[in-house]
Amino acid sequence: MNKKVKVHIFISGIVQGVFFRYETREKAQELGVTGWVKNLPDGRVEAVFEGERVKVDEVLKWAKKGPSGAIVDHLDAVWEGHQGEFQDFEVRV
Repeated sequence: MNKKVKVHIFISGIVQGVFFRYETREKAQELGVTGWVKNLPDGRVEAVFEGERVKVDEVLKWAKKGPSGAIVDHLDAVWEGHQGEFQDFEVRV
């Protein structure tokens, strides 16, 4: 069994208006990763992922590129202790 992890990320670049949040949700749900994603007023996207380390790593790898139309300049990741606080993955407003 893989170790469960939690990571809080901030993504900058051209990441709003390109379906970043919705495609992030689809990728996370496909992999069984829980958490949330939302746009920030400063143009960045913020997200939290929880799940098995290998699956969270796969979502992170995807997020470094994002959907077509996105240009990711930078991704900051802060690893936190897994809490199992989410039941699914949601887009927050």
